[in-house]
Amino acid sequence: MHNNRPLVLRTIFLAILIGSVNPAVAKSPLSDFVPVTDKMLQNPPDGDWLMWRRTLDSWGYSPLSQINRDNVGNLQVAWTRTFGDGGLMESTPLVHNGVMYFATGDDVIQALDAATGDLLWEYRRELPADKVLGARITRSIAIWRDRLILLTKDSYIIAVDAKTGKLLWEKSTGPIGKIHSSGPIIANGKAIVGSSCANTKSPGDADGCFVAAHDLKTGEQLWRTYTIAQPGTDADATWAGVPYETRRHIGTWIAPSYDPELNLIYIGTSVTSPNSKFRFAPPGHYDDEFLYQTSTLAIDADTGAIKWHQQHFRDQYDMDHTFERILIDTPVEPDPSEVDWINPKMRSGKVRKVVAGIFGKTGIFYSIDRKTGEFLWARDTVYQNLISSIDPLSGRADIPVEQIPTGVGQQFTLCPSWVGGKNWPAGAYSPLTNTIYYPESNLCMNAVMGNEDVENGGFQFAPGANDNVGTIRGINVKTGRQLWQFDNRAGVTSLLTTGGGLVFGGDVNRRFRALDQMTGQVLWEQVVPAQVGGFPISYAVDGRQYIAVPVGSFLTSGAYLRLTPELQPGSGGNAVVVFALPD
Repeated sequence: MHNNRPLVLRTIFLAILIGSVNPAVAKSPLSDFVPVTDKMLQNPPDGDWLMWRRTLDSWGYSPLSQINRDNVGNLQVAWTRTFGDGGLMESTPLVHNGVMYFATGDDVIQALDAATGDLLWEYRRELPADKVLGARITRSIAIWRDRLILLTKDSYIIAVDAKTGKLLWEKSTGPIGKIHSSGPIIANGKAIVGSSCANTKSPGDADGCFVAAHDLKTGEQLWRTYTIAQPGTDADATWAGVPYETRRHIGTWIAPSYDPELNLIYIGTSVTSPNSKFRFAPPGHYDDEFLYQTSTLAIDADTGAIKWHQQHFRDQYDMDHTFERILIDTPVEPDPSEVDWINPKMRSGKVRKVVAGIFGKTGIFYSIDRKTGEFLWARDTVYQNLISSIDPLSGRADIPVEQIPTGVGQQFTLCPSWVGGKNWPAGAYSPLTNTIYYPESNLCMNAVMGNEDVENGGFQFAPGANDNVGTIRGINVKTGRQLWQFDNRAGVTSLLTTGGGLVFGGDVNRRFRALDQMTGQVLWEQVVPAQVGGFPISYAVDGRQYIAVPVGSFLTSGAYLRLTPELQPGSGGNAVVVFALPD
């Protein structure tokens, strides 16, 4: 333990809060705590939400159907809870057996009665300002057996008792500067951790960003795999002779997915720094891969070995490809009338294990065989001018010559902007429609090449956007066809799908809504206290279904608002708003 970092632990029992209320009513849901096993994580109870996207395949789908197309218009607020203004509200509540666990961006965890919002206990970590780099973001935590796992802003992985809030153990994940904006997932008793990492290497840390596994009983690191190619490896040759000590970044700042049958972890990577390769690569090598930037990695969960990789973009423009990897077993039969690039060797109609979705800011939707990494198909969604074609056999993207920067001060129009056609707000899959629904943005920017990275010379709407910043669209996983799209003046954020045939999602203008999965029709809308910044979930307590959404400020909200001056949503306070049907 580190005595020089004070810890405040406050446990508040429900009986104290309610005084002389009938003991039967006062019973805490923690009194019936059930340990969360690996088997439960691989097949969660319908009423629980046990990880970032509820399941290890990152669907963002709840099978609950009490709230459906016919009655969603009757939704009303069941309870709310505010959390102050500490950190950014890009968080995901977990719910297990009637208890909600919620972590804020400043490393505070609260356990709440999921039916009422009453506080059961709180853990609070003190974070000295001089030991925290980057924005205070905690997108997710994990639960395993009797403990919650949090990645802290001062570069630790810690375990907190899920019944009491007591700190059980803590282990350093590296020098200060190993920023963890998203939490781990649990793969057969191991916490799998990604690192968003600073753009510069930390003192005493020559190896940059990584993916790692930690023992959940002790916190000890079991393996670590670096995302910058290491000297002596085959991938080292893709760095055009750039000295190892000057290679930087390539973060993994969104939680991975896991296939227990294949025992593979799937995670995406970000850009190098500088992202403009002419700043550190020899002439003629700007088009080299610089592995493992802007790629999907399939990693052995036991050893950390990279089993395969698929690089989607050779980045020059801050086009991170770190976002959720959705795992689906589906027939693969892409429609050539809508799908731009199809592998000619693929047998159409065959059921494949795929990793699918919009992996990066370019907004291109990919389908890849998750056993082998074979490219299957890809299609455009938002307007983009960064990829002119994709090799249908290898999946290698071609970048227009006019979009490759060659010197400081060069100007060009970049579509999408650095905000991305897709960013960290997550999409969601529904098995009812075999469709993934995505929140996207329609922004381009006047780009100016700076000394190291691209600089924003001003946003503009993308062609065809009709002055709408946000779009939600559904893409069928079997055919690649677009089912529908919903355009919104304000920027849109993370989505949730449910067994009731609904898509829930919000925007930066404080609107939270439910759409029909089949048609995109808005069936219900509610103004909430602040921008919808977090990840919505659904859960059940005593047979009643709830929809919960975290609201408050978030990292990219200002960029979404720049072209919509009439929208003045205010920053609001960080809170969780919970909805249910009337009793």
